[in-house]
Amino acid sequence: MGHFRSFLDGIGFFFQGLRWVARYPRWWLFGLIPALIAFALYATGLYFLGTNALDIAAWGTPFADGWGEAARTALRALVGLALFGAGVVLSVVTFTAITLILGDPFYEKLSEKVEETYGEVPTGYELPLWKSIPRSVRDSLVTLGWLLLFTIPLFFLGFVPVIGQTVVPVLGALVSGFFLTIELTTLALERRGLARKRRFGLLRGNKAPALGFGVLLFLLFLIPFVAVIAMPAAVAGAAIMVRTRLAPPVLPAGRTDGSPRVDRGA
Repeated sequence: MGHFRSFLDGIGFFFQGLRWVARYPRWWLFGLIPALIAFALYATGLYFLGTNALDIAAWGTPFADGWGEAARTALRALVGLALFGAGVVLSVVTFTAITLILGDPFYEKLSEKVEETYGEVPTGYELPLWKSIPRSVRDSLVTLGWLLLFTIPLFFLGFVPVIGQTVVPVLGALVSGFFLTIELTTLALERRGLARKRRFGLLRGNKAPALGFGVLLFLLFLIPFVAVIAMPAAVAGAAIMVRTRLAPPVLPAGRTDGSPRVDRGA
């Protein structure tokens, strides 16, 4: 029951972020800019994948050239559909990382403003832009590598009857949701001096709220254009979750210890 309550708490952090951007609409509009750019890039990529999926499927299944027309067409339609579905899922799980990289200065500022409404903003770990962007790219690639380690086997399990239509989608949403939370909480946790390994460890120790927050976003991001609208609220919600649930207390000199902190400001 405690885990279920924590899962619901994770969902609640997104709605807290939604309330925050509703209270400060100027910052919601500010956060839309990089999300719109990323959405345009992904929409273009998915359009070309969708229009060429059958040709790619034909190129990848030369062994079916000698089959009957009905069997060959059915196989390639299935492969093309699977390719497009994989492209959609990959777009959902990488959209956040790419948007955060493109909009690093935007979301860093947005995350700071959220924390300002809760009190003192942690300081002492700021990096110049020319260092922070390469590190964000590197961390996102590592996160993507871990994500693919889980999602590639799930993709192939999706072709297994019954399991592929029941268990696999649920596992896929859980895995993708957890890694979405990792990406979104990076800004606020880096502000507290937590490197990638410590961030992963912290979220593994708080799986239920991390999953509640991330799974809801994963499902929302499956809806076209919702990812763009919801992105500023997701960044705000992640900052609130770090501040009130995940982060250790901020000590003088900007250092942190390992104990959890509850901040009830604003």
